[in-house]
Amino acid sequence: MYDKNRLNIIDISESIDKIFKYIENINDPDEFFNNELVFDAVLMNFVIIGEAVTRIDEEFKNQHESIDWKNIKGLRNIVAHDYFGVDAEEIWQIIQNNLPVFKRSILKILEKK
Repeated sequence: MYDKNRLNIIDISESIDKIFKYIENINDPDEFFNNELVFDAVLMNFVIIGEAVTRIDEEFKNQHESIDWKNIKGLRNIVAHDYFGVDAEEIWQIIQNNLPVFKRSILKILEKK
C-alpha cells in the first residue's frame, strides 16, 4: 500500500543521514562554511527535508506534534530564498543540536509501521 507520509519520512531520514555523512570530517562552523561542496550539499538536503515536510499531511503532523514541522519548513524557505544570507554558524548549530533529536523522532515514526 502506498503511504505518502511514510515515503516522505524515509526521504527525510535519508537526507539527515547524508548531512551527517557530509560533515563527518568537519570540525567547526568555519571549516563547514569554507568547504563549499559540503556546505552546498548540506543546504540542499535541508531543502529536500523541507520539501518532504510540505508533502506530509497536516493530520499526520498533528499526530507527531513534538516535531517542529513549521520551523523545519521555515529553514527550507530561508535556504531556498535567501541562500546568500544563510548563517553557517546557525546551520552548524542546528546540525549539532537539533538534527540528532529530529533523527531520533523520525526513526520512532518509522519503527511504528
